[in-house]
Amino acid sequence: MDHQYPPMYASAPPTPGNMETALVGVAAYPPGPAQGLPVRPQQLGGGAPADGDRSGWAGNDPSTLLVVATLLTALAYLLGTSMPGGYWPQDTPSRDGRAVYRAGDPVMRDLHRPRYWVFRAATWAGVASSMVMTLSLLVRMPVGSRQVLWSFSVVYSSLVLTFIVSQSRTHLSLDILIWVAVLALIWLVISLHPERRARVIRAIFCCNRDN
Repeated sequence: MDHQYPPMYASAPPTPGNMETALVGVAAYPPGPAQGLPVRPQQLGGGAPADGDRSGWAGNDPSTLLVVATLLTALAYLLGTSMPGGYWPQDTPSRDGRAVYRAGDPVMRDLHRPRYWVFRAATWAGVASSMVMTLSLLVRMPVGSRQVLWSFSVVYSSLVLTFIVSQSRTHLSLDILIWVAVLALIWLVISLHPERRARVIRAIFCCNRDN
């Protein structure tokens, strides 16, 4: 004779004195699935970036870029305080005798004035851009934002401009053209997607696959 057991529910207690019914009730209801959906680390703002962004500029760690921005600020400040040619050690009359170079004044300003002002503009642009990059990263702006990209491009290219301007035997207009080319190259490297960047570089250097 078959025993008829009453239906068991999770909220219903077992029938008193019937242990078999209690065991059946326990076995008939396995634990249900966990509530909610699993959350990935990327959804919480942490973890590694996606595979598509890992090879580009957006895959850089903001903490690493913050250290780089701090070092660039220190380097730009050091270049701004290290004047090429030094300073006049004492009052020195000019060769034609019309002017007197005062002690402590920059030699570059008195002998190469246009080059001096370009050098000054490059050092100030480097310091200002590095500070903008540092502040942008401190307020947690995206790594791929225009503020971070442009500030990095300007400060890095300004290092090239201060170097070539400090060489007195180069033409000033050529120095500026070199700086513009370096600025465009840096922006091209860090702003474009890796695949598009590779196509542009191949187009510039005429490196087709057929060759």
